[in-house]
Amino acid sequence: MSDPVQRRWIELAAGYGGYLALPPSGKGPGLLVLQEIFGVNEHIRAVADQYALDGFVVLAPDLFWRQAPRVELGYAGEDMTQARALMQGYTTEQAIADLGVAARTLRGRTEVGAAKAGASGEPRIGAVGYCMGGRMAWFAAATAGVDAAVAYYGGGIHLNLQHAANVRCPMQFHYAGHDEHIPPEAVAAVRNALPAERAEVHLYADAHHGFNCWARGSYHAPSAALAHGRALAFLARHLF
Repeated sequence: MSDPVQRRWIELAAGYGGYLALPPSGKGPGLLVLQEIFGVNEHIRAVADQYALDGFVVLAPDLFWRQAPRVELGYAGEDMTQARALMQGYTTEQAIADLGVAARTLRGRTEVGAAKAGASGEPRIGAVGYCMGGRMAWFAAATAGVDAAVAYYGGGIHLNLQHAANVRCPMQFHYAGHDEHIPPEAVAAVRNALPAERAEVHLYADAHHGFNCWARGSYHAPSAALAHGRALAFLARHLF
């Protein structure tokens, strides 16, 4: 049986690429899958494939392309040290520029052309991000014109709430009950930054940071399954 997902790397701009995964039908609404600090590694590509199987045209942009193109890192030791250094060297200005290019590229692809039109009359696209990618999803909602965004344990969102006034699309947030990187007051600040009718905030009491990643020791299958179901329903509601 042939693989129902077509996947390949594409160029978004000179030197800047991304992993594209197409749904079995070949068409659908667009979805940016935004990486953790470990690059567009095996796990992020698997998440992209998962959403492609769910019916989305998925693009996972290689956000560290300036420093380490197509870097793939693990979750401990020297890889963790390098991942943190890459994150620290990636500026907000670079992120906003990269997300804008990725969103425009995705929305302009012919595979996304059959999707339902958004408020602008263009095909609908969304964003989902994990850890650093959760913060990228926040920036995408505020600056890249996506029609819906999902942030999993997005570190640093509470430090960038000045963008809240520009977030006009619905957002969904997923947080772990035990997260040494994101204290409860940070979650509360994010919850209070957006009108309740435009933001869903879910807390997973038994989970730790990174609970969605099956390659990490903090993986928590019950929370990951529940969060994916909620994210999928949310994105389907707003993008299909």
